[in-house]
Amino acid sequence: MSKSENEQNTRSPIISVLGHVDHGKSSILDAVRESNIVDKEAGAITQAIGASIIPLDVIQKKCGALLNQLKMKFTIPGLLFIDTPGHAAFTSLRKRGGALADIAILVIDINEGFKPQTIEAIEILRSSKTPFIIAANKLDLVPGYVQKTSSLAADLKQQAESTVSMIDERIYKIIGQIYDRFQMNAERFDRVDDYTKQVAIIPCSAKTRLGLAELLMVLTGLAQRFMEESLKINVSGNARGTILEVKEAEGLGKVLDVIVYDGTLNVNDTIVIGGVQEPIVAKVRALLQPAPLQEMRDKKSTFINIQKAIAATGIRISAHGLDEAVAGMPLVSCAHDDKSINEAKQKIQSEVEEVLLDTGKQGIIIKADSLGSLEAMLKLFGEKNLRIRKASLGAITKKDITDAQSNYEADPMLSVIIGFNVELSKGVEAPKQVKIITGDIIYKLLDDYLLWTEEKKKAIEAEQLEELVRPCKLEILQNCIFRQSNPAIVGVHVLIGVLKTGVPLMKTGRTLTTVKSIQSEKENLNRVEQGKEVAVSLPDVTCGRQINPNDILYSAIPEEDFRKLKKLKKYLTEAEVSVMKEIAEIMRKNNPVWGI
Repeated sequence: MSKSENEQNTRSPIISVLGHVDHGKSSILDAVRESNIVDKEAGAITQAIGASIIPLDVIQKKCGALLNQLKMKFTIPGLLFIDTPGHAAFTSLRKRGGALADIAILVIDINEGFKPQTIEAIEILRSSKTPFIIAANKLDLVPGYVQKTSSLAADLKQQAESTVSMIDERIYKIIGQIYDRFQMNAERFDRVDDYTKQVAIIPCSAKTRLGLAELLMVLTGLAQRFMEESLKINVSGNARGTILEVKEAEGLGKVLDVIVYDGTLNVNDTIVIGGVQEPIVAKVRALLQPAPLQEMRDKKSTFINIQKAIAATGIRISAHGLDEAVAGMPLVSCAHDDKSINEAKQKIQSEVEEVLLDTGKQGIIIKADSLGSLEAMLKLFGEKNLRIRKASLGAITKKDITDAQSNYEADPMLSVIIGFNVELSKGVEAPKQVKIITGDIIYKLLDDYLLWTEEKKKAIEAEQLEELVRPCKLEILQNCIFRQSNPAIVGVHVLIGVLKTGVPLMKTGRTLTTVKSIQSEKENLNRVEQGKEVAVSLPDVTCGRQINPNDILYSAIPEEDFRKLKKLKKYLTEAEVSVMKEIAEIMRKNNPVWGI
């Protein structure tokens, strides 16, 4: 019998915390959680797997009169904070159409401003269309700041004028950085006119807890005002969730840590999980949650068995057949009959296939550790209109190498594998034709790829240049005729360009000879740079007839090479470009459109 679809309720909005390393992501999260545990009472805060649930009444106690200023009727039950801070959790956690988080807190050190992972975080938030607020942390470290009260607004008014100016200056620097890089408007939270058009910045200190009440107030107000409809769920409907982590648990084997964001999950329910190859079907053996007031990040935490989990919450699932489960995959519960299971399998795999690609066409290959990370990469790379051949999960395999290598002949720029948080499989080696770029910052992977393509393009063009007859100008030296003919051997001064063996030479538009060999101090050379004096052997000419001392000779550039050189002239020196013009003038005496 299927569950009722009618029992509606409003769930807690899911909050994620992102930011640059050392800017205080974990500290903010810990401060929010700890500051809301009232006298260690069980129930004041509920620890879930990978999440902390802060009820509305606790937020109201913490925020005091601040929430009353909003003049709202609150229907949300509280806030659910994802306890795993950082990009990895955020990008892993997704649901159909974007990130699992309803709102994010972007933590920025007020004294340092933007850093590489700050930019990365905003790129990810924008690509998943997740609204966010900025916690400008470490207010206590602003020079001269002395906290005098627990109210942010009151405390700021009591600071020295120079300190207030310094705080404003640092906030405006963040405002400038976010506008310059992303064309997004931001403002200090108490100066925001429209929360739909401006990103709110809340100065705070995780260490002293100053500004945390204001942070919670803004989050709660935003969720209530703009998200009430999207937070409505079918309490008794089938559960929908996202896998946060797959791990081994003592006595249970493989277990899933899951955020359930819709419906209710019961012991003995059938669950269908998205898979890399095909969906996984399993039966819930047990549901586990932390014992009250346990610190989830402590490995010695104890868990209790429960019979059901209602959204939104984090839960540990024990079931058979989870060996192929991957972090970031969607999960649903369904009735235990073939029709329901097949419908759930089709629906969930279509979500996965929106992200996993295998076009078979030419393009780069993208690998990631989770479905959400892969989706973030696809969006970021897609915005640059880059051709993608394949996007998949897990380590870089021999098949990935083969697929990338097959691009090389048609386009070496596409013989690339880009991996986020992944490595090469054991025993797999990349040939020199395949470029592998890996890392743990998505936008940096994109930057690294774009930089590599520029360098590769230059290298390819430099190779093409080597195959062409380059502009060169030389003078036959006085008193340096070593042999008159068969072949003539003469001393020359390379005035401009590079002289190479095999280069044809001319004086007035007709090829006279070719450089057979070059010698300097009894050493044979293949090429010689501008400014050098060397001996060259020149067949098919006789000194005193076709060539004479003080003659100026030029490389006899074939017309097709000349046209190609014009396209590559950024790689030539100014002097070489000048010689090209001289050569063109000589050739155009007989053919006015030569080289055009």
